Amino acid sequence: MTNRASGTFEVKLNPQAPDDDVGDPTVSRMSIDKQFRGDLEATSKGQMLAASTDVQGSAGYVAMERVTGTLHGRSGAFTLQHSGTMTRDAQQLTVTVVPDSGTGELVGLAGKMTIDIVDGKHFYVFDYTLAEPR
Repeated sequence: MTNRASGTFEVKLNPQAPDDDVGDPTVSRMSIDKQFRGDLEATSKGQMLAASTDVQGSAGYVAMERVTGTLHGRSGAFTLQHSGTMTRDAQQLTVTVVPDSGTGELVGLAGKMTIDIVDGKHFYVFDYTLAEPR
């Protein structure tokens, strides 16, 4: 059975020093710090790689973040994998739970999260299943 969690989150992105090997100003790296509220009461820490282009409104990013807290009262941690692109301001984003990354009462967690930004405020909807541990 699929469950749905929703709420808000605050995010802080902090630019990180570029790797000496990259040497390309179109590629950047940032740390992620989030605070989730609502059905998911948690914090997360992660890393993001982003690439910009010469075309206004076109870019891409990938990220991994480790989420720790409670989901509908169940405590544990899990990892989210992001893949996002923007083509001339048209956005496409996939945020998925990394398989078998759940711990504690979140072992067996699978699902996808959608993110919306309205008037500068971040909202999430997380559709998930929780399988019995093997």
